[in-house]
Amino acid sequence: MALAGEAAADNITGMLRSVIRFTGLFLLVLSLTVVARADELLWKAGVAKTIITPAEGLWMAGYGSRTAPAQGKAMELWLKVLALEDAEARRAVIVTSDLLGFPQSIYSNLCAAVKTRFDLNPEQLMFSASHTHSGPVLRGALYDIYPLDDTQLARIEAYSARLETQVLETIEQALADLSPAQLAAGQGHTAFAVNRRNNPEGSVPQLIAEGKLQGPVDHTVPVLAVRQPDGRLKAILCGYACHNTVLSFNQWAGDYAGFAQTALEQSHPGAQAMFFMGCGGDQNPLPRRELALAERYGRMLAAAVEEVLLAPWSLLPAKLVTRMEMVPLRLGAAPTEAELETLQTDSSVFTRRWATRLLAELRAGETFIREYPFPVQVWKLGNRQWLFTLGGEPVVDYALKFKQEFGEQAWVAGYCNDVMTYLPSRRVLREDIPPLANPRWGYEGSYAFIVYGLPAHRWAEDVEDRVTDAVRGLVAQVNQAE
Repeated sequence: MALAGEAAADNITGMLRSVIRFTGLFLLVLSLTVVARADELLWKAGVAKTIITPAEGLWMAGYGSRTAPAQGKAMELWLKVLALEDAEARRAVIVTSDLLGFPQSIYSNLCAAVKTRFDLNPEQLMFSASHTHSGPVLRGALYDIYPLDDTQLARIEAYSARLETQVLETIEQALADLSPAQLAAGQGHTAFAVNRRNNPEGSVPQLIAEGKLQGPVDHTVPVLAVRQPDGRLKAILCGYACHNTVLSFNQWAGDYAGFAQTALEQSHPGAQAMFFMGCGGDQNPLPRRELALAERYGRMLAAAVEEVLLAPWSLLPAKLVTRMEMVPLRLGAAPTEAELETLQTDSSVFTRRWATRLLAELRAGETFIREYPFPVQVWKLGNRQWLFTLGGEPVVDYALKFKQEFGEQAWVAGYCNDVMTYLPSRRVLREDIPPLANPRWGYEGSYAFIVYGLPAHRWAEDVEDRVTDAVRGLVAQVNQAE
């Protein structure tokens, strides 16, 4: 009996040892799985920002009605950078700015310099402008709007060169700041954007009261939250599809987007708030023209972001894919010599300057461009978050179209990389062919070409098709690369 008892005890001991070994192995596998899962979610993120408020009285970009350069500031203008690195060490850099838009010359210079200094390709770089109309004129952009003498042109060149240096220095600081982080994406809502083509500005308060606003809009507020591993916010990137045109005075200001970022940074000390413009080419903040309204709309945008930050978040895996294409967009018919001669006496000073300049180029034997290299980017963050970027000033139709095709998690940022003129949809392009059915039509699809100085009156008819095909092709490339 004793021997039988001892054998039973040995069996129990052996069973316990097996259970312990199995449990230890299970816990080890579980631990490794948790570590692997944590690594999949852990990005690296770095931030940096620089004040870019001009020290001199430069002309302000956006409104042709201004009669003098800037006189002081209502708030500082900022350049901000968010650098990202995924688990495979693939990097991307997002630059946001209180500027009307990066013109082609500055964009090209920056891409070349960033490649040399940091070995990053254009597809990894997003240069975004808030499109504030209270920022400076930059090199080679909107020259036909303003009476620029040699002194002003020299100041614009000096500021533009300094801006390029500041962008590179700020990118360098953000890359040096790269450290473990978690990313989460969400979407809010605010409704101060109004379709300016369909609603007379003076009637907007009454139309709002009666619930009779018309025209397509995009009131969503994309939010990318960048948190440190302990949960503290490091950066907030938000967007909205609406012109930053509340203010029209002669002081430097970031408009409603500037107020929104200030409010978010005050609410979250230590975090960097950043803004990108959506497809707001035909969207205005209405009513407007008062500083108090700019602050109000900024706080409305900030409140929408705060609602997203308060909601439960699902982390984005640390996976990044970036693709880009410079799409050759065809220009419409070039103006003839006879047409330019006639337009030299037009009632609009912009048109007179444009016609006089192009006529001189034509008579000097220069050839007008017939295509323009238009930047289109597609990024995918994690396993579900799309970020499409378009150059120029895209109208809201593009955001609505791509969201319908690719889902609500397709964010569309306009005013990126090169802002050369408006990007109308086929609908807007056709509405802006004379004779106009609506007296408010004609700008986004036609007259803006003169304002921006391009040698045509409009894009060719296939402009929307070419941009759409490029986005679809890049999405396919990203999906194939995953």
